[in-house]
Amino acid sequence: MHPHEMYIWDVWNGGGGDGQKNLFVASFFFDRAAEAGFIDPSLAVAKVHPADFEDAAKRACQTSLEDGSSAFPHVEPENLPYLCMDLVYQFTLLVDGFGLDPWQEITLVKKVKYQNSLVEAAWPLGSAIEAVSSMV
Repeated sequence: MHPHEMYIWDVWNGGGGDGQKNLFVASFFFDRAAEAGFIDPSLAVAKVHPADFEDAAKRACQTSLEDGSSAFPHVEPENLPYLCMDLVYQFTLLVDGFGLDPWQEITLVKKVKYQNSLVEAAWPLGSAIEAVSSMV
């Protein structure tokens, strides 16, 4: 892989390679999927496809703001105006940005098991793993 292929608009794209075959996506992706209703919010982990974000985006973008609360009851009222944009962004990042097939299975993670307890999976966790990995 050419070094520049690892970048989207001159920003790191995750590097590709074998790691994309078993992709774990956390935080806001999990939250929006739960709010859009295509995963169970009570689970710590869920298997989805990028196309699920596209389907939810189409539904959200076709829903009026007035009907948003009934169509998407898990979304906070102040977040309803952004649901369409967020889901389109997430699908686009996964497929056009990271180059995933829309039907590739990915794992959404809300919490990860660490020493007999579940810990919130948020973006600093990935940064910490990267920092610790570079020390080894």
